[in-house]
Amino acid sequence: MGSHPFVTEYLRLGLAFDRLEEGFVDAYTGDPRLRREVENAAVPEPVQLARHAAELRAALPEAGLSAQRTEFLDAHLVAMHCSARKFAGEQIGFVDEVRAYFDVDIAPGDPDDYQQAHRMMDEVLGGDGPLGERVAAYRRGDEIPPDKLATCVEAFSSALRERVRARHPLPDNEHVTYEVVGDKPWSGFNYYLGNFQSTVAINSDLKQHMANLPSLIAHEAYPGHHTEHCRKEAGLVAAGEEEQTLFLVNTPQCLMAEGLADLALQSIVGPGWGVWAQEVYADLGLRFDGERAERFAAASAKLLSVRQDAALLLHDQHRSHDEVAQFLQRWSLSTPERARQALRFLSSPLWRAYISTYVEGYRLLGGWLDSAVDAQDRVERFGRLLDEPLTPGAIRRMAVTG
Repeated sequence: MGSHPFVTEYLRLGLAFDRLEEGFVDAYTGDPRLRREVENAAVPEPVQLARHAAELRAALPEAGLSAQRTEFLDAHLVAMHCSARKFAGEQIGFVDEVRAYFDVDIAPGDPDDYQQAHRMMDEVLGGDGPLGERVAAYRRGDEIPPDKLATCVEAFSSALRERVRARHPLPDNEHVTYEVVGDKPWSGFNYYLGNFQSTVAINSDLKQHMANLPSLIAHEAYPGHHTEHCRKEAGLVAAGEEEQTLFLVNTPQCLMAEGLADLALQSIVGPGWGVWAQEVYADLGLRFDGERAERFAAASAKLLSVRQDAALLLHDQHRSHDEVAQFLQRWSLSTPERARQALRFLSSPLWRAYISTYVEGYRLLGGWLDSAVDAQDRVERFGRLLDEPLTPGAIRRMAVTG
């Protein structure tokens, strides 16, 4: 099956962004000759990339592609056009930037939700003294001993992989390699290498917690990023949809992927994941109160918008780093170190808008999954997220039509 000329031009355009900012191409598993061709060409001018994106978008309706592929490519060309304009030095408002990248409209969260979250946390933790201090003590007690981290990672990866393979079959040769790294603005990262192989990096600078590790492994590997990449490579790419060989930062793909990944543990284990995790830890000689952790996580979920609010304060209202760090500490009840780490992510030129993928992705996809008529419908909806080239616009439409 030959490459579609329009899609080849789309891939060439997307790959060119990596010449402006290394890391903009999150993954590429297509023809290596095309990547070499782009790498050996002159460094593109951002204005040229913006013009090319606009021209491709104008030509898209006549490209003869299916409606679903056309919708996917259109949303991604809008995002790439905005990125090129940003690289060219154009001033674009933060809310408009997020809309162009991720096809969602953002607004500040409700402090009443945050206060309710704090009340729920207070109830879960009990005891006396300032809530922030009790949360910090709880999190310290939940830290995974560094010498146990690798064993815990492998245990949860194996347990989740087994569940995923039973529900969403994967190629026999799929594999995830885990490595511990430092000096990164994130807690974990999936590097998809193609041919059903991933490397998942886990940040050693941040203490890893027993309550968070199951969701981290689910997010990065099973049934999150690695599983999605494998299913799309085995399905869409094998069927000739070569646009799925390219995964770019700051596109609707990211919002869909991060929303799916943040819902991964909930989707594969569901309610009771805390007790399930408690049994895995017990086999490793670690004590973990799973029921309490699950209740605490449910309370914390009401703080979903806090980090997006911090991004709005920083980039939309131009507040100082100190003010934003204090905002994060107040509402997230995070330590100064955690707040500064979050601020580092929010301040990165490449990643500054990315926080919205987690907030709005979780909200949009979670709402659609929650509206399923029964457990089987929910499983099938999650399977569609893994397998189809859906966009935020497509999810909004399906949420209306059922």
